[in-house]
Amino acid sequence: MTKFLISFPSGAMQVSADELPAVAEAAHAVVREAKDAGVWVFGGGIDERIAPVRVHGDGTVTDETYPETARIEGGYTVIEVPSRDEAVHWAARFAVACRCAQELRAFGEDAES
Repeated sequence: MTKFLISFPSGAMQVSADELPAVAEAAHAVVREAKDAGVWVFGGGIDERIAPVRVHGDGTVTDETYPETARIEGGYTVIEVPSRDEAVHWAARFAVACRCAQELRAFGEDAES
């Protein structure tokens, strides 16, 4: 089984305030289906009101990010499925619910786990 990240940036979901409750309900329905299917691992959105920080090995915290990750935002879901095809199926379900395309990435296996 492989874990996959399904995600989208905040700006990708272009829905009106009136549509937002229906989109939220549709997304929650897909989450419930993923849980019922036993593929759900984790999901949530980045709280964009809280600025990211960088934590160093000595415990020092600095108000910065890596330049490459300064724009991490939006919604994230982690699923665990036996194939990429099944991951594509779930990503498509979230794309319909959220009314925007989803990125799909596979996590590499950790030999120690």
